[in-house]
Amino acid sequence: MKKARITSGIPGLDKLIEGGFKKNSVNLVAGDPGAGKTIFAIQFLIEGCKKEEPGIYITFEEKKEKLYENTLAFGFDLNKYEKQGKFRFLEYTPEQVKKVLIEGGGLVEILIEKIKAKRIVIDSITSFSLLYENELIKKEAALALFDLINKWNCTAVLTSQTKSADHETVMDAALEFEVDGIILLYHSKKKGERIRAIEILKMRGTKIPPKTYELNFGDSGLYVTNNIIRL
Repeated sequence: MKKARITSGIPGLDKLIEGGFKKNSVNLVAGDPGAGKTIFAIQFLIEGCKKEEPGIYITFEEKKEKLYENTLAFGFDLNKYEKQGKFRFLEYTPEQVKKVLIEGGGLVEILIEKIKAKRIVIDSITSFSLLYENELIKKEAALALFDLINKWNCTAVLTSQTKSADHETVMDAALEFEVDGIILLYHSKKKGERIRAIEILKMRGTKIPPKTYELNFGDSGLYVTNNIIRL
């Protein structure tokens, strides 16, 4: 029996990953600054709001008023969904997330129970990982975080900032976090033009295409085209 799929909210993506993310999986979305990681994460949560799958957005970097204002440009009314009890914004410091791990859930777990959350975003995991200089301790902390997410029965999207979104850099991140899925967002310059692209590098239990596709911003956010990109 195939495991249930959770739609991504990114037009054109789900057909590349057999209908969406596997339910209760942990997925890493990695890329350079400006690649669209935060919008990707918000679209994922908005999709949940529309499907009665409430979500929580945990950030170390974004300010609530600024995020709500910026996402209105794509028609995302986060304030409306918050009032409906389908969306929650949590601004945490990495140290507070570290405390959540020690406490075994804390405020996040209480909030998940309150709104019956099914989706969760951590934007970005990079800040959290910087708390741990020792690679072994960092890996143990990541596994503890995954155990919590699995305990919460939520499908998760974690964003990760890379200095250069090449295969080697992201594979290092994959080894650190041992995620179920890895999606790369490219934002490079070629012959004087900015090119956006998306690649599904890894997704457990899913047949994925060995190609990189064009990724664009439209009036309603990110969307994937059928055009194959050669970077």
